[in-house]
Amino acid sequence: MLQDLARHVAALLGPQCLGQKLALGELTVVGPVASVVSILRLLRDDPQCQFEQLIDLCGVDYPERDRRFDVVYHLLSPRKNQRLRVKCEIDETTPVPSAVELFACANWYEREAYDMYGILFSGHPDLRRILTDYGFQGFPLRKDFPLTGYDEVRYDDAQERVVYEPVRLPQEFRSFDFMSPWEGAEYVLPGDEKAKQ
Repeated sequence: MLQDLARHVAALLGPQCLGQKLALGELTVVGPVASVVSILRLLRDDPQCQFEQLIDLCGVDYPERDRRFDVVYHLLSPRKNQRLRVKCEIDETTPVPSAVELFACANWYEREAYDMYGILFSGHPDLRRILTDYGFQGFPLRKDFPLTGYDEVRYDDAQERVVYEPVRLPQEFRSFDFMSPWEGAEYVLPGDEKAKQ
């Protein structure tokens, strides 16, 4: 049944389908970024597909690639009880055409992808941050974003307001050996030199 869907989708999309993958009981279709809206429209309107619901839209970061991001659309066909994934690869500056005209819920999903990864969507009615604070610098789900961030936020009782400060790490960095304490360390622990005397 999934193989039949894969063949039908490949025939339906034609040259817009750059590749397909069957994994874990779901079909993934790879397409060019310029055609993503037409691919989504075909999959929604085709009577044999009927992928009428956009469940999720997310980004995936691969900093070692030239086209760093995957934009992934998760579609559901309630009538056919099937799921399908549509992927396209983009770089940091290429905008993805917005899917808001096809799926109203794409509005928030695209804003989330912009806020977390910095993925741009052309034709979006209100592309602004949705999860991070006003004035937030950077994109927290990119793999090159520092784990500690740049600023820390805390409530100051003396000023009776929230204050932003540069991140301070009061604890020194520690190196862990992850060895079992029952097997014993392969190096001299502090204090062991006294036991030999």
